[in-house]
Amino acid sequence: MAMPLPAAADSRMKRVLFLCTANSARSILAEAILARKGAGRFQALSAGSKPRGEPNPLALRLLVERGHEVRDLRSKSWDEFAGSGAAAVDLVITVCDNAAGESCPVWPGHPVQAHWGIPDPAGEGHDGALDDFALAYDRLAERIDRLLALDEARLEPREWRDAVAAIGRECEGATGG
Repeated sequence: MAMPLPAAADSRMKRVLFLCTANSARSILAEAILARKGAGRFQALSAGSKPRGEPNPLALRLLVERGHEVRDLRSKSWDEFAGSGAAAVDLVITVCDNAAGESCPVWPGHPVQAHWGIPDPAGEGHDGALDDFALAYDRLAERIDRLLALDEARLEPREWRDAVAAIGRECEGATGG
């Protein structure tokens, strides 16, 4: 007979907001990866301080090739998730160094904040090839797998914050922040 699972301290799905300046590649990739891998446990969101207005076509192409649904992905401002009328967010993760250095809005719910710097697959030093997007995807997937391996219901808030931050520092290809 299967043992019942322990009740989580907070039974609602945790809301995770991935931030990148343009919200067109890395944050979009992370949103799609967590939406699939963390379904039922995490609600994945993404935004940017200066959204480009549409996801990068190569990011969408890669996601489709890897079996993700992309119909609802869009580039949006972080203003949608800030302010008194916005729903609380549990975790805010910056995935680009520029966004990590910007003054962020006040997030409802006093979320845990972490930096998981990933080189920009469309940025300087990259030719914007699909291989660059695949590398960013793989690095984000590794970090998300490590996030999913954490038992946030059994960790003190400080321990969870420290563990999430450590993921960004310890994984291959981490950038500053």
